[in-house]
This record gives sequence, C-alpha cells and structure tokens, in this order.
Amino acid sequence: MTLFLLLILVALILGIIGFATHGLFYLLIIGAALLLADLVYVAVRFHRGGSHHHRMAR
Repeated sequence: MTLFLLLILVALILGIIGFATHGLFYLLIIGAALLLADLVYVAVRFHRGGSHHHRMAR
C-alpha cells in the first residue's frame, strides 16, 4: 500500500509540474501514464487477493 501511495504522489507532482511549465508537457504525460499503471496494478492486486472462494463443508 505504501508503494501505491508513493506512486500516486509522484504522478501528481509530475502532472502539476508538467501542467505548470509549458516546455515540460511530457512530464504531464508521464504522470498520467504512471497514474494509470498504478491504478491497474492495484486493481489486479485486489482482484487476485479476493478471488479465493472457500467451499463450505456439508
């Protein structure tokens, strides 16, 4: 979870710098791509973690 929050923070900082500075638009693109990759990582991690279904004994 710490990695997720750190990557979200880095993506936001890169996005803000890329948006505020006209010559560094590529940082905005990198920040958006990093944010998207981070969200996919968390979705896959939570999906795999909750996929274990236990059968009840009869």
